[in-house]
This record gives sequence, structure tokens and C-alpha cells, in this order.
Amino acid sequence: MSVNSLFPQLRPLGRLWRPVAAWCGGVAYPFVLLFAVGSGPDNSTSLRFFLCAVATVLPVALLRRHPLPATALMLAGTFAVSSQRPSWEVVYLLVLANDLAVLSVVASRARGVAIAAAVPTLLVHIASATYFTSGSNVYLRTLVVLALALVAAWMIGVSVRERREHAVEQRTQAAAQAVAAERLRIARELHDMIAHSIGVIAIQAGVGSRVIGTQPDEARKALVSIEATSRETLAGLRRTLGTLRRTGPDAGAEPVSLDPTPGLADVERLAASTSKGAGVRVDLRWRGERRAIPADIDLSAYRIVQEAVTNVVRHAGTRSCRVTVEYGAGEVSVEVVDDGRGCEPADVDRAGGWGLVGMRERVGLLDGRLTAGPRPEGGFRVEARLPVPGPAPATGAEATTGAEAGARTDVVR
Repeated sequence: MSVNSLFPQLRPLGRLWRPVAAWCGGVAYPFVLLFAVGSGPDNSTSLRFFLCAVATVLPVALLRRHPLPATALMLAGTFAVSSQRPSWEVVYLLVLANDLAVLSVVASRARGVAIAAAVPTLLVHIASATYFTSGSNVYLRTLVVLALALVAAWMIGVSVRERREHAVEQRTQAAAQAVAAERLRIARELHDMIAHSIGVIAIQAGVGSRVIGTQPDEARKALVSIEATSRETLAGLRRTLGTLRRTGPDAGAEPVSLDPTPGLADVERLAASTSKGAGVRVDLRWRGERRAIPADIDLSAYRIVQEAVTNVVRHAGTRSCRVTVEYGAGEVSVEVVDDGRGCEPADVDRAGGWGLVGMRERVGLLDGRLTAGPRPEGGFRVEARLPVPGPAPATGAEATTGAEAGARTDVVR
């Protein structure tokens, strides 16, 4: 059992220690370098090199979250150490660390941020070279080496970024193709199954409504035909949906479930099973007045929560998460937040699978909005807002027809 689970009030402090530690390490880096260069006897080059190499770990965490301040602190340490005229090994070690920092920024940030990190790096390297070189020829050769090293770091960073963007583009295209193929396949199945049957039902219903007062026998025959056709269509739909549910790498592993379609009312059961089976405690919160919502919105909201909680269990590396369900005016929103390891914005969907793609597809079909990504304070957040249409007035025969249509929909599911 973790300390956060025993003392929930300490969770905000637990989320703050990472950025605080990152800033402390970055600010301490120049001072640690100066101490490392000034420690030991005059001939302890190996000791100074080792201490400086260890000190380069300090700004790494800050570099990941705030690249420009981290680069500035690293350059300040490099220039301060160079002004002490240490051995060339120590200076070139710091130059290498700065070039690697530029590589990281170029690979993960926008071009403007990369230029803002690369240009000061080159200027500081040029200024530092005046302290550990002697003679114009040696100085010029040193500048050429420093410039080529920085250019190489820039090119490698650009290559890494292009490969990453290409991989993201390929995954996006593959997801779009998979969604389009699935839609087309389901549309074909449903069209082949029900188009003719619904046409027959419409014709028979029209005939029955016209002759019900004058020819009761013909109206009865029309109703019998409607019943037979609708039963046949429902049976075919059951077979089609059963086939779709069984399609996949685990086809035939489980029988088609006959349980009722889940909804937000089942989120509590999902939270309990996750806490008991997966060891991840789900803090469930309800906001607003709970009310009945359309079945498709209810199902989609539940599936989004289910997929997001599953991602927490598989990828977050944390022991708890928070699920918030809010019934607002004209919409229902669900939010799943964890304080796990999170990821970079460009790494969303990178772990494999189509979980977030499926969420976006569900939300898009309902004209909703989905937000999914890492949080600044750490962890990951998924929020979906689904519009809920207001009740439409229905009277007389229209109300009866709507109720019968809803009943038929329930039977199909």
C-alpha cells in the first residue's frame, strides 16, 4: 500500500516534487561543475572529468520539460568552467553534453525552439574556445570542430524528428484506413441484411393503413407479412452482429454475450472490478443530476471510461486513477485522470493498439469532443464531452411509433 493511498491529502505534494526536483537540478548544475573543476589536486584531471560527467545528469529532467531554461543553465556552466581554464578533456565533455541537449531539443520541439537553443550554444562554444586554445590556427581549427559537431547534432535531431513524424503519419493513415474499412464492411452487411426487408415492411404498412377500414382481411394479411419479415430481419441481424463480435484474433474463444448493453450505471461495477482484479484503485465521482440519456450516448460514454481505465492499468504504472462523470446542461462528460508516468504529446497512440483511435471514432460519430494527452504536472488525462439532445415532443401515433422503434432497437442489441 502506497503513501498516497494512506494519505490522500499528500497527493498534490507528490505531484509537485518532480518539477521542483528538475528545477533544483538544473539550477545546481553550474555550481556543481565549478565545484568539480576546483576540487582535488592540480593534477587530478581524471577526478575532475568524472565529477563533471556525473554532474551532467542534473539538468536532464529539466531539459525534457523546459528545454530553453535547461539549455541556458548548461551553457552558463560550460562558460563558467571554461573561464577557469581546465583541461581540454573537461571542456570537450561539456561541449558534447551541450550538443546532445541541442539534438534532443531539435528532435522533440518546434523549429523555433530548436534555433533558440542552437544559436546560443554555438556562441558560448565560440566564447569558451578563447580560454583553452592558444594561437590563431589552433583557435580556428577548434571553431571548425565545434561548428561541425553542432551541425551534426542538428542533422541527427532533424532525422530523428522526421522519422518520428513519418511514423505518426503512417499510424494515422493506418487508423483511418482501418476505420473506413470497418465502416464499409458493416454498412455492406447491414445493407444486404435489411434494405430489402425494410422496403417490404414499408410497402405492407402502407397497404394496411389504407385498407384497414374497408378490407380488414387484407389489412390482417399485411400485418402478418410485416411480422414475418421483421422477425426474419431480426434473426438475420442477430446472426450478423454475432459474427461481427466474434471476428478477430480471438474468434470463437468466447460465446456471444447476451447481457444487457452496458452504460454509465455500470461504471461503479467497472471501478470495483478494476480495484479488485487489477489492483488499481478507481476514485469515482459523480457530478450533476443523474438522468436517463440516449442508449448510444450511454454506451459510448461507458466504453470510453472502460478503455481509458484499461490504458491506466496497462501503461500508466500507477496504483490509482480518478474517474469523473458529469451530467451537464445539454451534454454528459467523462474524465479519467491518473498520476502515472504519462508520455510526450507526440507519443500518444505510440504504444500500439487502437484504444484512443476507437475513443475518437465514438466521440466523432456523436459530434462530441475528446481531449487526451499528458498533464503538465505528470500523468495522463482523457476527457470526452458528448452532447445530449433535448427531449423531442411526441404525441399520438408518433409517440407510439417512437416507443415501438425503441423496443425494436433494444431487441436488436
